[in-house]
Amino acid sequence: MSWKESTSYSIVNLKCPRCHEGDMFPTSILAKPSKFSKMNAACACCGQNFEPEPGYYWGAMYISYAINTALFVTVWVALGFVVEQVTVTMIVVSLLLITVFFLPYIFRLSRAAWIAIFIRYEGPCNLIQKKQKLVIQPLR
Repeated sequence: MSWKESTSYSIVNLKCPRCHEGDMFPTSILAKPSKFSKMNAACACCGQNFEPEPGYYWGAMYISYAINTALFVTVWVALGFVVEQVTVTMIVVSLLLITVFFLPYIFRLSRAAWIAIFIRYEGPCNLIQKKQKLVIQPLR
């Protein structure tokens, strides 16, 4: 298995978990930081729906929580090495700055990880069948 075929590739690069080619988010974080939560409705390449049901990404909060906890512990340990005595104010200010700075990427990363848990890689886009959008007609 190559790096491009691994689930980690689609998570880190914020790509479609099914084909690893389509982008999950329309713009880069640096291009428009205020639009970091905007997400494509479906993969432009294979048609995979990125929001299978309402409230689908509630579980991504747990992944975000784990990433932020690891980040907080890392900051706390790093401050312990840099400063002789770590104060509560120092920790709070450091954590606020780092959390605000990394918020857009952690938000996107946790969503990419959550959908990758449930949707498996099927191969390159040109070798898999494109998903069609399901249209439900009302009863007459």
